[in-house]
Amino acid sequence: MSILAPLKLLALLCLPPLLAACGNLPVRPPDTAAPIETAGTQLARMTAPLLAQHPRLTGLYPLEHGRDALLVRLALAAAAQKAIDIQYYIWHDDLTGRLMMAKLLEAADRGVRVRILLDDLGANADDDILLALDAHPNVEIRLFNPTANRHLRRLSALLDLKRVNQRMHNKTFIADRQATIVGGRNIGDEYFAANPEIEFSDLDVLCIGPVVPQVQRSFDLFWRHELAIPIRLFYPDKPLEGELEKVRADYRKQLQDERAQAYLQALAKEATETRLKTLQLPFYWGRARALYDHPDKLDPDEDATLLAERLAPVAQATRRELSIVSPYFIPGEGGVTWMRALEKMGVTVKVLTNSLAATDVALVHAGYAKYRKPLLESGVQLYELKPDPPQAGGSGAGSGGGRGSATRGGSGFGSGIGFRGSSRASLHSKAFVFDRRNVFIGSLNLDPRSIELNTEIGVLFESELLGQRMAEQFDRLVARDAYTLSLDGQGRVRWQEGDGRDYDSEPKSSSWRRFNVWLFSLLPLESQL
Repeated sequence: MSILAPLKLLALLCLPPLLAACGNLPVRPPDTAAPIETAGTQLARMTAPLLAQHPRLTGLYPLEHGRDALLVRLALAAAAQKAIDIQYYIWHDDLTGRLMMAKLLEAADRGVRVRILLDDLGANADDDILLALDAHPNVEIRLFNPTANRHLRRLSALLDLKRVNQRMHNKTFIADRQATIVGGRNIGDEYFAANPEIEFSDLDVLCIGPVVPQVQRSFDLFWRHELAIPIRLFYPDKPLEGELEKVRADYRKQLQDERAQAYLQALAKEATETRLKTLQLPFYWGRARALYDHPDKLDPDEDATLLAERLAPVAQATRRELSIVSPYFIPGEGGVTWMRALEKMGVTVKVLTNSLAATDVALVHAGYAKYRKPLLESGVQLYELKPDPPQAGGSGAGSGGGRGSATRGGSGFGSGIGFRGSSRASLHSKAFVFDRRNVFIGSLNLDPRSIELNTEIGVLFESELLGQRMAEQFDRLVARDAYTLSLDGQGRVRWQEGDGRDYDSEPKSSSWRRFNVWLFSLLPLESQL
């Protein structure tokens, strides 16, 4: 008998128990909670005068810098009196993740209902911590599209790949149904200028007005969906007495350490939180719509509304200029054909994505790289973000003046380009500017996974002032912080810097990393990227 025979027999004996262990998802009881009335809350009273001055319009404020983006979230959590609803793809158990959760616990202690919906695979959170937080009487945590077996998550995911391949990539924060934050940021140090190794250039928008109930409807749709499973249903018999206090004590201890204190002191110097208390923010005003995927996006039996379908008419109506910011950019043959057609119509198409040295996902870069040449041949202006943080004082996405001018009344491409000691920059903003008039900001990347598989959300905002400023900042940003791509006489891609330096291969990337990208490009994985 071969030595492999016993191993094969063992595998056959073990497989059925493993398959059974992956099991089915718990059956969630129907929601019976009554809607919460928030019209008389502090946030409602604060926003009412502004909304009265701009009837039927949405107020939008770009959160361009990481610390500002965190401060606004903390301020909204502190101001909320009735309800906080949160939906995220990733929530790290790091400094800013714990700081945010500590502020949410403070709100829950005041009697605020806190609902948190996390993507199970994206967040990859510790169930014990989630259970402890969920033990608070005013906190409920649900996992979207979770793996059934909590102890064998990776195996469970592999054995149920068709279902778990769809992820909830949405990112929303709603306070008292009166103000919302939507955009590209997850919750974690790299999104809020707290990671010394890398900082994401990212973008959120704070909104008040008619678009807020639209975002709320999206949250409620996901929260009530059958795949939004309360974490406690996975552990019905697990004792939780005292666990919440242990988590609180752990949070207090971390927030007292040296790195946390230095970051908190830096936060205290920022002015946004004080200005938010009176909502003295330079809002842009315009008509807005929340565009979002239905949670049944992949169900062939459901007629699900798709974000891309709702955004398509705006893209098709573009006549002069289209600016795209997408960190994970894989246009596919259809996207190249579309952009080529726009160029033939006289539309100027500009795209900013990550360079190989800047990207955090080399596999996605492998999917993108093969489209550079056909895009350039079609006339598309292609730019890739450099990995080097800009020099001090140049933080506002080309706002022309240092950090303050970008944040106070800036337009939105400056987010996170104001690096404070991070050793590497990476683009994470997702934005589209159509004819310098319509602006879409959200979680949507221009890649197959965002368009076909994951669920996404964003805000489509009509404003000539914002559109013009974002388009101008795009031009200044790529001139300063990105490589300009072109084709040489032999049809090979080249990278140029503003000072005249020229590269004939991926700048500032190792030969090993370039080899990995080439190897990844051989794999038939584009539909999954």
